[in-house]
Amino acid sequence: MKKLEIIARPEKLEDIRRILDEAGATGLNIFHMEGYGNQRGYYEGNIGSTAEVKILPMIKCETVVDDAIAGTLIEKISKGIRTGNYGDGKIFVVDVEDAIRIRTGERGKSAL
Repeated sequence: MKKLEIIARPEKLEDIRRILDEAGATGLNIFHMEGYGNQRGYYEGNIGSTAEVKILPMIKCETVVDDAIAGTLIEKISKGIRTGNYGDGKIFVVDVEDAIRIRTGERGKSAL
């Protein structure tokens, strides 16, 4: 099993959900957060004034999927939410040793 941690722009949430649903992912946790990456923020402003915004709104989506679909999901998500600009995000892939469904006691893939 693989845990996918997807850091992305907030407006890409529905795209991520659609891709996960189409692939058969059974769960999703969403965290609303702020941060920055290589761009270290950006500048915005009106005529005659600018303001540096150092912390950007982001979302973090976490899901655990079977190894068999992890590679395909990573590719689809990467292509599906890419704008080509700074701040598109990252996907972190973590090996999951086990999963336990508390309600039933199921373990492993059946707990997903």
